Amino acid sequence: MRMAWFLGIGIAGVALLALSLVFDGVLDGVLGGTPDGVPGGALDGWLSLPVVAGFVAMTGFGGAVATAAAGAGAAAATGAGAVLGAGTAWATYRFTRVLMRDQTAVTPRGDDLVGTAGTVVTDVPVDGFGEVLLRLGGQPVKYAARSAVAIARGAEVWVEAAPTATSVVVRPVDR
Repeated sequence: MRMAWFLGIGIAGVALLALSLVFDGVLDGVLGGTPDGVPGGALDGWLSLPVVAGFVAMTGFGGAVATAAAGAGAAAATGAGAVLGAGTAWATYRFTRVLMRDQTAVTPRGDDLVGTAGTVVTDVPVDGFGEVLLRLGGQPVKYAARSAVAIARGAEVWVEAAPTATSVVVRPVDR
């Protein structure tokens, strides 16, 4: 009968973990932090829903294993489950901290194009727009291009300015 209680606690922890995936961050403000990420105290992060769910689930399943495998009594099984639960909570806390610190690269902007080289795709007339192929963030992107001189298709160009998000001012590369 003890093992059924421990299994029930473990299943409740898994259900709590599933709820933490569905209601991501909803209870974090209540359990130790604020929604805008301001720390709510010394236990901030330790009382996050995934950490609590990991503790509860491993406490239940650890107690069930201690009861079934070692024939431990209720107090010993609870102690063994709590030790395993604390270890799981610590590992979950550390893992979520690592994931939260993961920084992505800065989003490229049009100003990042100034000083880069590209190729003319459609002739650039003196009084209108042509098209150039440039690399932004490692990806090829076509931009509308203006120039003070006419530039033929296939010529290599240098970006002098990026007046809008979709256009650039170019000049031919002299070789």
